Parts: sequence; C-alpha cells; structure tokens
Amino acid sequence: MYFAGPSETNFEAGLSMMRTRFLRSLSWAPTISLSWMWGLGFFYSMHIVWIQGWTGFWVFALANAIGLALFGCVLGSARRDPETVFGRIGPRFVSIFLLCQIGAVAITLFSIGAYVWPLLLPGESASTGLALTALMVVFGCAVGHTSTLRRLRFLHIGYLALALAAIAVAWGFMPEGGASPVAIEPPATLSVWTFLLPTLVGFALGPWGDLQHWQRAIEIRRSGASPAIAYVGGGVIFLGFLIANAVLARSAGAFIQVGTDGAIGAQASVAARFASEGFGIGMVAFVVWVAIAAVTTIDSFYCATRWYLSSLLSGSMHPALAFVPVAAATSPLWLLAVAVAATGVMSAFGLSQTAYMMPYATLLVGVTVCLFAECLGRPTRFDALTCYLWGLAAALVFFVGYRGDLPLLVPVSTLIALVGTIRPLQAIVGGRSQAPAGLATVRDGPTPHPIAASPSNAVLARPASVITTANSNGGPAHGFDGQWFVMQITPTYDDTNSVGNVYFANYVRWVGKARELFFNACMPAFELETTRYYVLTKSFQHDFRREIAEFEPATIRIRIASHNRKFVTLGHEIVSERHGLLGRGEQDLMFVDRESFKPLDIPADIIRGFLPFWPSSRPQDVAVPVPDEVRKAS
Repeated sequence: MYFAGPSETNFEAGLSMMRTRFLRSLSWAPTISLSWMWGLGFFYSMHIVWIQGWTGFWVFALANAIGLALFGCVLGSARRDPETVFGRIGPRFVSIFLLCQIGAVAITLFSIGAYVWPLLLPGESASTGLALTALMVVFGCAVGHTSTLRRLRFLHIGYLALALAAIAVAWGFMPEGGASPVAIEPPATLSVWTFLLPTLVGFALGPWGDLQHWQRAIEIRRSGASPAIAYVGGGVIFLGFLIANAVLARSAGAFIQVGTDGAIGAQASVAARFASEGFGIGMVAFVVWVAIAAVTTIDSFYCATRWYLSSLLSGSMHPALAFVPVAAATSPLWLLAVAVAATGVMSAFGLSQTAYMMPYATLLVGVTVCLFAECLGRPTRFDALTCYLWGLAAALVFFVGYRGDLPLLVPVSTLIALVGTIRPLQAIVGGRSQAPAGLATVRDGPTPHPIAASPSNAVLARPASVITTANSNGGPAHGFDGQWFVMQITPTYDDTNSVGNVYFANYVRWVGKARELFFNACMPAFELETTRYYVLTKSFQHDFRREIAEFEPATIRIRIASHNRKFVTLGHEIVSERHGLLGRGEQDLMFVDRESFKPLDIPADIIRGFLPFWPSSRPQDVAVPVPDEVRKAS
C-alpha cells in the first residue's frame, strides 16, 4: 500500500487552492464582459464590420478586449492594491469617472432608441419605444439598488447563459437572403486608417475611467481572487460578444442610415432584417439580447455610482450635506437624470453613433492618461482644466475633419489631445514622476480635508493675519488665519494663582472669549433680543498639556472641526512660542428654539456666517513647520 508523503500532500493542497482561486477569479469574467457591453460596443461592432470591413472590426474589437485585459493585469499586479490606488486617485478624478458613467448610459439609451425600436416597431408611436426603454432602465435600477456587487456577479452569470442562448436563436432564425446587394464604399473620413489612432487610444484607455471596473477590481482582490485572471477571461468573453454581433450583422446584410452629420452607419442592420420579416422568434431573441446588454449596463452603473458617491461623500464636510440626506446625496438617480437629458439632446441632434465615440478619443484622453500614470505609481502635476482644454481643442479638430471631409484631421485630433499629456507620458515612458519634490498636485474634485497638524506634531500656526470680516471692529490681536480663528493674549498677575502659573480655569475662559470673537466676526448682525434660536454649549472638553506664567504670550486657535444636521463641533488649541502646545480640545454647539427650547437643525444664517470657514482642502489651511528654535524650546 502506498502512502503520500508530506511534500506530495502539500503539493496537492497547493494545486487545489490554485485551481479554486483560478475558478473563483473566472467567475467574475461574465459580469466584467457584460458591464462593458454597453451601447457603443454593442452597436458599433455591427456598424464597423460593414463600413470598415473585417480589418476595421478587428482593430476595434482587439483594442477593446486587450484594453480590458490590461486593466486587470496592471491592477492585478502583486505590487498594487486596487483599493489603495483608488483611495488615492478616486477623489482627484471625479470628473472623468462621472462623465464616463453618464456617457455609457446616455449612448446606450440613444442607440436603443435610434437603432432598435424605430425598426422593430415601425407602426407604433415613439412613446411605445420610450416606454420599453424606460422599462429596461427601471428594471436595471431596481436590480442595482437591491443588489451588492457580489450578487450582481452571480446574476450576470445567469444573464450570460441567457445571452448566449438568445444570440444562438437570433442567428439560427435569421431570415435568409440577407446578403448586401451592393458593395459599400465609405468616404475617406470613415476609413479604417483614418480611425486607427482614435480607435486604439479611445477604446484601449476606456476601462481606466469606468467606475464599474474599478469597483470590480477592488472587490475581486478583496475576495482573494485575481483581477488579472478575471479580466483576461472577461476580455475573451467580451471579444466573443463583439464577434457574435459582427456575425449577426453580416448575416443580416447591410442596412445603411445617414445621420444629420452626413455619416453613414450600419448599426441597425440586424434590427432592420428581423423587422422585414415581421414578428418572430428571431426578433424576440434579438430583443432579449439587447435588453440584457442594456440592463447589465444600468444595474452596474447604479451599483458602481452609489458605491463611489458614498465613499466620496463619507468624509466630506460640505455644509450642504447638513440639509441633504446622505441617501439622496449618494443616489445615482441624479446622474441618471443627467444621462437621460443627454440622450434627449443626442436624439434631437440626430448625429450618427460614430460622432459619439469622439469624446473618448479626444476630450477625455488627457485626464485618462494622467489617471493611468497615477495608477502606475508615477504621479505627475495634474491640471484637469489644461487637460480638458486640450481635449476640447482636439474635439473641435475632430469635428471639423469629420464634417468637412478632411480625413487627416481625425487622427491629428487625437494627437492634439495627447499634447496636453506630455508630462504624464514622459513619466510613464521614463518610469519616474515629473512632479517636483514636495509640490502638491492639483486636484480635480473634492478631497477629504487634510487636518492641519498640531504643535505637538512639530507644527505651529503661522502668525495671525487679520482679514476683513463682516465686523470691522476687530483689533489686531485677533483675526483669521485660513480656517483658524486666532486670538493672541498676554497673561498678567490677574490670571495667575498663588504658585505663579496661569490658573487652569483661565485657559477655558480664553477659549470661550475666542469663540465669542469668532462668532462676532462671522455674524456681526446677530442680536440676542431678536434671534429665533439660541446657541448652547452641549459639551466641552480640554486636555491640559503644559503651563505658562505671567507675561508669556499665548495664542488661542479655534476652527470648525466637524458638523452634522444638529451640531457643530469647534476644535481649539492653545500654544505659546516658548512651550509649544499648552492644551487642546473641542466643544459641541447645539441650536434650540427660543420659545420651546426644542433642538433645531443648524440655522441657515449660521451656515451662511460659517461658510467661508467651513472645513475644506485649501492649501493655506495646512500648518507650516515649526521653526528650529521653537522645536528646541518645546
């Protein structure tokens, strides 16, 4: 009888774990592929196989699939944690993430409204098509609202099986005689060589600006699976979907539409072919496949956007959040409304779908390249406005070439967009950051407030610089230094006890004095006789660190530290040049009705008065290093 040794047993156990991890990783592939199968890819694959032939199709399809796989491989590196990377870049690249979500939904809804319902339901009113599209949107939102990403993964596995069955039925029941009777000769502005660079750049970089993929990559790593394996598998399935749609289009024959921009398009070929034979099994199967692509786009959009907004606003201290419920502020329905409005504008213009790939190859290129450089660990000076201005210039050049029959301008437009990314491209190619040491990068969106370090952490407040406030009676001994209100005081014998040091209660009194001066500077018109509410101290806490004697100047600093709907927390510090931090603490303020003494939400005039000094990420609010002489003294 043979008994396996310890080394063989360990090898088999390791092999089993690898197999399990591989299969767990591949289980994410269906949701990755379906979430990327939105309107542009779905219908563009049907269009390009007729307009640019199989050569153009393979350029488009491989750029998409390889870009998807590379996204997972880069973030799947053992040296990178997607969650850590996104925690660093998420608050800085708000615009690209939200624009890409709006674009994905808008182009999907536009494409369904332009290339499906008008052909499948020619005798019905436009409202019928709108109602069917709305049904897909509502269903997708309902699924996204009630499902976590892990639940969506299993749901999308079922959708994948249903999609494959629908594609097979649609192909099997395709009406015969669909070959195109004439060869299609597209203009030079639509040739494969004209669109080669925009296609490669736009679609290969696409996944980096998509929140849905960031959420998936993070969740895959959290679950112990491999983003690289998952995304390579997802890229293969996605490539299969594109090939299937191209085959359906070639089997159906070319149905050419002309947009108001004069561009020809074959996106509606399959729908037109089924519509020519009337209602049938093949048409139903095709509608099911369209619905699956649309619903998985919407539910993924809903889930990813809610996840992103929740993480973005969880650390925000913007005063508006004191009045807007968190559930409303983080709801994807706001972005969905913007996407629906954009769909209406797109439909009104009547441009071809080809025109709507333009932003991905021009307007968004610069910001996406900067984002990619950050993900590689090679951050650069990021100026969102510069990137978007170069991108806008590139978009206009694209439009002129596209509409003016000047094919050379189409690839040139993408090159112009890349001009705004010279520094990040140098960082990517050269393998080093182009940002000067110690120089903060420019942010593209709200970021958590970097709390100024305290004197105990080797920083002190800068000398107070008195600013002009609503009350002009303030003297030079107090004023604002960024978000800190600073009051300087020199204790005398009146402030000391029998031992000779300042009596402990005076520190609390000084904080109270600073608070009253802060209120007076922010709200000089506040009158106790006419006010509708009272400001009460709910709690006060102070941690004593060191003491001073008479004639040793001290500085009391007070600022708004946090808030919610009911309370405002003020943080304070007392420092001296000789001894450093003397003490710090905080106090909670509440607001009550003058007559009933019932607690109130933060009054509007308090918000208006405090607004200029609400916590933010302004550079001037960061404390400066302590001078050497002060550090030595402390």
